[in-house]
Amino acid sequence: MPELPEVQTTVDGINIVAKNKRVVDTWTDLKSLAPMFSNTIKNPTYFKNFKNKIQGAKIIKAERRAKNILIHLDNKETILIHMKMTGHVMYGKYIYDKNKNSWTPEKGQTLLEDPYNRFIHLVITLDNDKHLVLADTRKFAKVILLNDETRKEIDLLGPEPLHDDFTYDVFLKNINRWQNKYIKTSLMDQRLISGIGNIYSDEILHKAHVLPERIISSLSPIDLRNIYKNIKPILLQGIDFGGDSTSDYRNIYGERGQFQVKHKVYRRKGEKCLNKGCKGFIERSVLNGRSAHYCRGCQK
Repeated sequence: MPELPEVQTTVDGINIVAKNKRVVDTWTDLKSLAPMFSNTIKNPTYFKNFKNKIQGAKIIKAERRAKNILIHLDNKETILIHMKMTGHVMYGKYIYDKNKNSWTPEKGQTLLEDPYNRFIHLVITLDNDKHLVLADTRKFAKVILLNDETRKEIDLLGPEPLHDDFTYDVFLKNINRWQNKYIKTSLMDQRLISGIGNIYSDEILHKAHVLPERIISSLSPIDLRNIYKNIKPILLQGIDFGGDSTSDYRNIYGERGQFQVKHKVYRRKGEKCLNKGCKGFIERSVLNGRSAHYCRGCQK
């Protein structure tokens, strides 16, 4: 699932290519009458309303809240996109095939032809004759218009770890909320801290020399301080490298991120630890249904 660095990279890209562009048309091939999708564009009635409300509106800016992309329009509407497991947003010139009811990139846009970029399920046509599209292999992504209820849900998310007001005291207060939870689980809990997921929690804890299976109540002040001081640098490194494309993620131009080449533990099971002087090897276990990668040689 795209995490904070991937979402921020996408938001930065949208602001470069789509800011001040107007929405001309909107298309989707997603269609479901299941109750769980009644308030998303997967529901045909909802999508019709969604299309009508964003038609002709200008994109003012995009921003990130936790793992959500928020696209603000000049008519006061806000499009929320949560990319979920395999979604990513791209920009380019696409051609519609009426017979196949599908979209493909215009020839010559090599990056957009990446196999992971083929599964186009939402197309927003802009007034420069180009498109913002959502590619999503597994169709899990969520697209909605914000309303009062969903704005309240957004407001309940934890603090943003890259903001100046994410102080050590704020971190400590939130992380200590549930003393019997694993530290990895707590780092990934969006009620406590926004935007951290499986990849970056592993990398943060390895850098802090703390095992992911440690219970919050067992952590010393030094452990907690080390975790806190490594959150921001690891996330910023993820952004600097354009996100992580271990799986499907691609940026706004269809390019792979490069953070996966910087992994110290994630997806490195059986390989030697890269910390200087450490003779350990990377292990993998499952905590609360999520994988955890670590080195017992230098994480305690």
